Amino acid sequence: MRTPKLATRCVAVMAVPLLLAVAAAAVVPTAPAAAAPTRPAGPMSSFTISGDLSGVAATSARNAWAVGSTGTSRPRTLIVHWNGRAWKRVPSPTPAGGGFLEGVAATSARNAWAVGQASRGGKTLILRWNGRTWKRVPSPTPRAAGGVLSGVAAASASSAWAVGTTLTGGTAGGLIERWNGRTWKQVPSPVSEGLSGVAATSARNAWAVGFGTSDKTLILRWHGTAWKRVPSPNPAGGVALLGVAAVSADRAWAVGGTGTRPSTLILRWNGTGWKRVPSPTPAGGAALDGVAAASGRSAWAVGSLPKALIERWNGKTWKRVPSPVPARSVLSGVAAASARSAWAVGRTGSGKTLILHWNGTAWT
Repeated sequence: MRTPKLATRCVAVMAVPLLLAVAAAAVVPTAPAAAAPTRPAGPMSSFTISGDLSGVAATSARNAWAVGSTGTSRPRTLIVHWNGRAWKRVPSPTPAGGGFLEGVAATSARNAWAVGQASRGGKTLILRWNGRTWKRVPSPTPRAAGGVLSGVAAASASSAWAVGTTLTGGTAGGLIERWNGRTWKQVPSPVSEGLSGVAATSARNAWAVGFGTSDKTLILRWHGTAWKRVPSPNPAGGVALLGVAAVSADRAWAVGGTGTRPSTLILRWNGTGWKRVPSPTPAGGAALDGVAAASGRSAWAVGSLPKALIERWNGKTWKRVPSPVPARSVLSGVAAASARSAWAVGRTGSGKTLILHWNGTAWT
């Protein structure tokens, strides 16, 4: 089962029942073409092979990770690392039968997580970076339905969350797992709807977003003891929330799409409630897949449909920002180390990995 994030990436703002139909049908992930050698030419920030990058995380200008998959009949996990000079592929475990990664989070140069799914048996997949190597760690998988993890967030080395979806009888259900410093354990979800993204600022403050059959936005909050659904705006025409980011207990963003004719959707948490904020939608429509915030005055959102889109929050408004992306490219993840350093990842229309960098002035 492909994650809700990827299943909805190209149809993210169609009616929610269609989103579920797509997720249910994608039992085997659609993988990119066979791996090709890294191209020697291009800027230092580039990394180009046949594959798909779905998530990115950065802790500083010298430390960032991007994850995804490469391969066709038996997809393999793909992890690349930025060391301040260049992106390089790092060895990563792939389960027997294949597997893919959807989300990544890092708290330091010595601690990072990547999540996804093992292709065989539909089991959850969690990998951990210990400062030297990536290793698979045990993670719960619902017995009846299997599960896929689409997002991960870490507040510290001893506190992390992973969210995703289970599928029972064609109906998506929320999946939440918690790292307590020793093991990953499944935590009850208050909703029977798929979850696509998670963010955490501390062990007592976290957010999760998703989609379901109710044609309404889905936002959950962790207060330190339990996950609870919180009220949020519900635009007409079907809604999917695909990404969330938080900088503090009273500053957070959630992004996605709404309407059968795609329109970008951005919601803001101001400490007391979620409110919709105006956001640009290009002619032809668009949806937003990922969001990152460096501070209350600096945030980024990326998406696609029909082509890659980057938007920036300058402290007052969201504005579209030019980006050097090839035609038919997809941007699915974004991370911000600071107001002057950010990364966006995805794939090109020809099935190659795509990495963009914000240097404080422009995307390159």
